[in-house]
Amino acid sequence: MNSGGYSAVVRTAVAGTLLVLGFAVVSCSGDAPDDEAKGKVTVVYEDDAIKPKNRQVVEVIRKSRVLEQSADWVNTSLALPHDLTVKVTDKVPPGVEDAVTQPDGRTIYVPPEFLTQVQGIATDVARNVERPAVFPQDRYNADDLTALSTRFIFGHELGHALQRQLMLANIGMEEDAADGFASFSTVNQAGPAPSLAAALVFDQLARKQGKITLEGLSSDHPVAQARVFNFLCHLEGSDPEKYEGPLVATGYLPKSRAPLCPQAWAMLDHGWWTQLRPHFTSAFKDQGDKEQQDARARLIAETKAFAEQLDAYRSGQGAHTPPAPRSP
Repeated sequence: MNSGGYSAVVRTAVAGTLLVLGFAVVSCSGDAPDDEAKGKVTVVYEDDAIKPKNRQVVEVIRKSRVLEQSADWVNTSLALPHDLTVKVTDKVPPGVEDAVTQPDGRTIYVPPEFLTQVQGIATDVARNVERPAVFPQDRYNADDLTALSTRFIFGHELGHALQRQLMLANIGMEEDAADGFASFSTVNQAGPAPSLAAALVFDQLARKQGKITLEGLSSDHPVAQARVFNFLCHLEGSDPEKYEGPLVATGYLPKSRAPLCPQAWAMLDHGWWTQLRPHFTSAFKDQGDKEQQDARARLIAETKAFAEQLDAYRSGQGAHTPPAPRSP
């Protein structure tokens, strides 16, 4: 299985092995690190190493700037101990079939061959899957779905890179944390479209894969369909008033899951802001500290609100069998 990658788009999971090398650790005192030692995220398109059949999708990604937009946020907000190079190239290490983060967190490979596979799934979605009303009509096409889902997938790989470079403490599976960073970063930076596109693409992938295998169940990643509902849950929980109607009332996110989502999002949002806080750049520190404080206040409020609803939620779980959810 590839380290920190997305061969799961072909097999169910997004690849990733938990190997961490030693790094210089910045102080956890809450002070921003020394910006003089700050590493940079750089996106490199190795044009000479891109196969002709994959050049069209690379141009889609290049023009969309989804990789650069995510990289720019890290460069502005976080002080990395080492440079991070994102290589869009078909010249990859042996066995790499998908987006993958190297164990030291200093290189991310985004193979154009993998992007072509994503584009194929996105094309199926645009042609054959009814557009959810919450998804913008003018972006419901193969190119936009490819770019938006790639931004989410790249967010997953950045999650791996940050965990490894900054030696962030995990209290669960690294792959779950990387998915969480994808939701955290895209919802906060780019709004709902990347989460929705990723849910559509992964749902289509799950349907193509058919019956879940032992390999899928034993993977270090949740199965693809479970990930779809995690993406939707975090999105809905980020703004229930806005997304309850388009996602829950229409059946894309089951009503049995929806009550858990505001607290789940609040916990994820607070968790990532808190993990990243010791690594804010001096220029971002004031804004970042406020984001962390606001996220903590929201988590406290959502936890209290859920506690007040808990008895009713537990009672309602066995009251009926919920209808099968719709395809995103």
